[in-house]
Amino acid sequence: MIPTLSTPAGTTAPTGSRLLRDPRTLLACGAVAGPLFLATGLALGLTDDSFDFASNALSQLSLGDSGWLHRVVFLATGALTLAGAAGIRKALPGTTAGTWAPRLVAVLGASFVLNSVFSADPGAGYPAGTPEGPPAAMSAHGAIHMLGAGAGFLALCVAFLLLAREFAAAGHRGWALACRITPAAVLAGFAASSASVLAFTAGAAAGLGCLTAVAVRLRHPLR
Repeated sequence: MIPTLSTPAGTTAPTGSRLLRDPRTLLACGAVAGPLFLATGLALGLTDDSFDFASNALSQLSLGDSGWLHRVVFLATGALTLAGAAGIRKALPGTTAGTWAPRLVAVLGASFVLNSVFSADPGAGYPAGTPEGPPAAMSAHGAIHMLGAGAGFLALCVAFLLLAREFAAAGHRGWALACRITPAAVLAGFAASSASVLAFTAGAAAGLGCLTAVAVRLRHPLR
């Protein structure tokens, strides 16, 4: 059975530094991470005339005029995801998922932090003045960026499979099914990235969206 989070009767809500260690707060941070990254990417992409969602990956926005902001969002997303990983650990004590899923989610968080420093390569006409098509050769920072993102989302997929087993054991079949389907959607999107950047974006969005949903669900009693 999956443990639930509650504040014992007669106690006050955590404040100050205790609030930062509270499972509900940590899970709320994890729930915000994905929407923050996707919403900021959408806003920056829509306001940049040289950015094309059909041709350019969101991570390339770090190269544009507002690249500094996108790098900050990468860093913030990583920090929030790491906090969410700690929240999952506190929400599922004494379980296999509670031991390993947080570590795997933390790999995703670390990959966002890493990619706030190592940017993607320019290409497909972005930033403005860049030739169309992929770069002639991948740079070192571009390779690190790609490997970091791949490792992070692969770790997230494994985390979902562990969480699916935990949800299934507690009788929450819908949540278990969602945690099993999402990895397939993420991997399918990444596999199709060479043919469609939108597929890659959709796969990443599916993973981040499911992580948000799981973090929100674990903040409330499971019935």
